[in-house]
Amino acid sequence: MYSVSCKTATARFSRQPLSFGPFPLKLLGLGTAPSFLHMSRFPAVDSLLADAVEARVFPGASYGVLQSGHRLAMESVGGFTYQPDSPRIQPDTIFDVASVSKAMATTAMAMKLWERGLLDLDEPVGVRIPRFLRSSIVKAYPDPAKREITARMLLAHCSGLPAYAPLYERCHTASALLDACLEMPLESPPGTRAVYSDIGFIVLGHLLETVAGEHLDSYCRREVFATLGMDSTLYCPPAELKPFIPPSSTGDSLRPRVLQGEVQDNNCWVLGGVSGHAGVFSNIADILSLADCLLRNGGTLFRPETVSLFTARQQSPPETDWALGWDTPSAASSSGQFFSAHSIGHLGYTGTSVWIDFEKDLAVVLLTNRTYPAGGTDRASKQIQRVRPRFHDALMQELGWNVPRKIPPRMPHE
Repeated sequence: MYSVSCKTATARFSRQPLSFGPFPLKLLGLGTAPSFLHMSRFPAVDSLLADAVEARVFPGASYGVLQSGHRLAMESVGGFTYQPDSPRIQPDTIFDVASVSKAMATTAMAMKLWERGLLDLDEPVGVRIPRFLRSSIVKAYPDPAKREITARMLLAHCSGLPAYAPLYERCHTASALLDACLEMPLESPPGTRAVYSDIGFIVLGHLLETVAGEHLDSYCRREVFATLGMDSTLYCPPAELKPFIPPSSTGDSLRPRVLQGEVQDNNCWVLGGVSGHAGVFSNIADILSLADCLLRNGGTLFRPETVSLFTARQQSPPETDWALGWDTPSAASSSGQFFSAHSIGHLGYTGTSVWIDFEKDLAVVLLTNRTYPAGGTDRASKQIQRVRPRFHDALMQELGWNVPRKIPPRMPHE
């Protein structure tokens, strides 16, 4: 069901030639306005991010803040790369959002299919996808434990599937990689452990495509992105847009080239750039539009009961931090100390994040390309794990919130 080509992305872009506004040099990251002409509302946050650029945590970043339906900030620091002549990041710059795709697209699609009565969260996955019941250990026989796995478990990261596998190393086509995910042996009994799983969301994406009878990218483009006016959100950016997207890596043995405007995740790349776990490119304005929709009880996109169901922290398995498709904060969280317990969020490997606080009617988006140049494996880029909570704490304090929440410690994942 996964698209191997990206031809549809070019068609989407050509139908919306003005979606990036009348001043493309500015909006696509080539603006050169000096920073002293603009006073930020959050100087401590800007300073923290500028220090992170100096420390080579990431070449550049943009962030946005929305409260009570009003955008309080859309700011940016740094450049596409560390080179002095690199294009500057702008507030409208589009990034590879990596695993934030799980929340923005895959979970949103699941929400639409559920409220339309097409997706039963508790129906075993094997009912729709019989291949899923097989195990790669003994392909001819069903795995009895897999009969218990449901869409709810995939959304809540408790299916028992492993967190990750570099399947691209041995699977060189989309169909081969998808088969490898469907036949992946379980690491634990379904419903007993919360383990953040890319494999689970690849399976979930295929399940949703099977239920909808439509590819993930086209469904989300029509039913989610277009409905909310998210004109800068897409899979598989066309060639003409790629130079205006910050690079995410200088490549590896699979793709020995600078990865700019193509998905950084290798498994997603083999799947054609469209997958349940990654593949979306977006900017802060569009992600804030989705966040505002959720804060408005679903707005024109979802019913209030759909938002309530998917954003509620799960009660099982024990000590889970997951809602359905969304993370929730705890004592040691990328959201820092001051987001309320009634918050949801998600991270992306490329250095992206979104956190939404329903009590404070607040959403915060941070986009970076921290995986450039070494793919996120160098010591400096790993400091994103420290920068994220400090960023959120600094912002919340500048907004006047400085009372730490009290909730149980979370389980580690991405």
